[in-house]
Amino acid sequence: MAVTRADAVRLDKEDALAHFASQFFVAAPEVCYLDGNSLGRLPKQTLVDINSFLTNEWGSKVVDGWADWIDEAEQTGDLIGKSALGAAPGQVLACDTTSVNLYQLCSAAIKARPGRKKIITDRANFPTDRYILEGIAQDHGMELIMIDNENPEVAEHEQITPELLAGYLDDDVALVSLQVIQYRSGARSDLKSITALARAHGALVVWDAAHAIGAIALDFDKNGVDLAVGCTYKYGNSGPGAPAWLYVRQELQRQLQVPIQGWFAQRDQFAMGPTFQRSEDIRGFQIASPSIIGLRSANSAFAMIAQAGIAAIEAKARVGTSLMVELYEQWLAPLGFELKSPRDPAQRGGHISLAHPEAKRISIALRKMQRVIPDYREPNQIRLAISPLATSFTEVFDGFARIRESVMAAEYLAIESSQSRVR
Repeated sequence: MAVTRADAVRLDKEDALAHFASQFFVAAPEVCYLDGNSLGRLPKQTLVDINSFLTNEWGSKVVDGWADWIDEAEQTGDLIGKSALGAAPGQVLACDTTSVNLYQLCSAAIKARPGRKKIITDRANFPTDRYILEGIAQDHGMELIMIDNENPEVAEHEQITPELLAGYLDDDVALVSLQVIQYRSGARSDLKSITALARAHGALVVWDAAHAIGAIALDFDKNGVDLAVGCTYKYGNSGPGAPAWLYVRQELQRQLQVPIQGWFAQRDQFAMGPTFQRSEDIRGFQIASPSIIGLRSANSAFAMIAQAGIAAIEAKARVGTSLMVELYEQWLAPLGFELKSPRDPAQRGGHISLAHPEAKRISIALRKMQRVIPDYREPNQIRLAISPLATSFTEVFDGFARIRESVMAAEYLAIESSQSRVR
């Protein structure tokens, strides 16, 4: 039976999270924004909280405000951990960028496994992660092993399964670094099984949860995760360039030493002593002064996630991506699109990926002519997301209807090239 707009309207009426959409600032209601997996919308509460900070704290207290701000990276980290990561207090820091945090934790992990000479990642990993791991391997004279999961004969939808990883593990592996959600395909990894498998060989796993946090339940503590990093600006809705976060399991915090020894990690920070004496708790992983404005944005956004509940958010993501798959089958498969994401909603995150030979030009045409915002990823894929707090099912339906209309009209033929560096 064909999916109709009435079905999407019914889903919205039944959606316990529907009221959250009105809590976001939307400048152009006619736009179908299906790119929340790249940058989330602006919560209205963030405007209130940032303005209050500027006028009532920075503006009035100036430097004396640091008496209140000094521990905010830990406090925001605890909020992120409780609301979205399934992490007990004292294990998450909100700081720096995902890339810096990945470098820090991966470097600490290999230092904690002296004598081992191998690092494992995958060819479909996010480019920055691969580049950082390549640099670490070169600096330490290690071998970087790439699982060829871009080859469909090796992995379906780029998904790294425990069975696939097992063929690469041995007792010379120090570090495994993978994505929780594959950034292109949206395929989901088995956190618990993969972490346990690597641990059985004496290796540590550093997870990149950038495309997962705020869309699915991660349950780090229950799943035995050792180390993880991620951002806050995608499904976390904390704003462009908002602080990232890192997670270090409590039992590992005394064992690991990150390479950048900043003064915020000093045991007695304001003693300004001549030598570095590392704090043995999560503070030992902080480099320097955090962005308080950025942290306040994260506080506003993750308070919404806490209120909604990550289980309910994941449930909506599953329904939303399932609606996308149904509309793909109904409208887009006949137009030459190919689904590059798992069909099982339990095996994906908050986005799906569709391949088409003209994906790049189609993506541009959608923005310019249909007021639909997707994103494009090389070599030929369009990613489409439901951000569960900000996106309605009707918006998803309307967006897919416009994609169909645009491609049927061959609007992409009018596109010569993108004038934007950002896709």
